[in-house]
Amino acid sequence: MSSTAKAVAGHTAFEDVQAIFTGTLFVSLALILFGQAGLITGGTAGAAFLLHYATGVSLGKLFFLINLPFYWFAWQRMGRVFTLKTFAAITLLSAMTEWSPRLFAIDRLHPLYAAVLGGLLLGSGCLFLARHHASLGGATIVSLYLQRAHGWRAGKVQMAIDCSVLALALTVLPAVQVGWSVLAAMVMNLFIAINHKPGRYAVL
Repeated sequence: MSSTAKAVAGHTAFEDVQAIFTGTLFVSLALILFGQAGLITGGTAGAAFLLHYATGVSLGKLFFLINLPFYWFAWQRMGRVFTLKTFAAITLLSAMTEWSPRLFAIDRLHPLYAAVLGGLLLGSGCLFLARHHASLGGATIVSLYLQRAHGWRAGKVQMAIDCSVLALALTVLPAVQVGWSVLAAMVMNLFIAINHKPGRYAVL
C-alpha cells in the first residue's frame, strides 16, 4: 500500500473512541474554565450557557436538551455514522460537564488565561471530533455541512454563529466578561480555520 493510500485510510473503531473521548474531555475542561471565569462561548454550548446563567439549570442538562432538534438535520445531511458519533460525543460531554467540577477545583483563574486556554481547548477538541467524523452538535453540524457541501470554511461559519450568540450574551453578562468571551471565540475559530481546511483530510 502506498503512503498516499495510508494517509487517507479510514479510522479504526478504537481510534474513533479515543478521539471522541479526548475531544469531549478537552471541551469539557474549556467549559469548566469558562464557567469558573464567568465567560461564555458560541454555538449551542453558548446558548446553553446563556440559559444556565439566566435560569440556574445545570449546563450539562441544557446542552444535551438544546442539541436534540439537530439530530434530524445531521441524520439527513451528514449521515447515520456522523449522527451516532455526534450523539455519543454530546452525551459524553454533557456527563463530563455535570461531573468534572466535582473531581477538581480551581482556586484562582484570570479571565485572560481562561479565554486563551479555553479557546485552544475548544478548538483542539472540535478538531479531534471533526477528523473522526463527529461533532458537538448544533452550530458545528451546520458549519461542517456547509464546508462539506459548499466549501465554506468551517471556522468562518462557526465564527459568524458565535458572534450572534455572544451579542445575546450582553443581555445576561457584564460587557467585560463578554469581551473576554469574544477573545476566546477568536482564539478557537482562528485555530480551526488554520488547521481544518477543505480537502486536506479525506475523512470529512
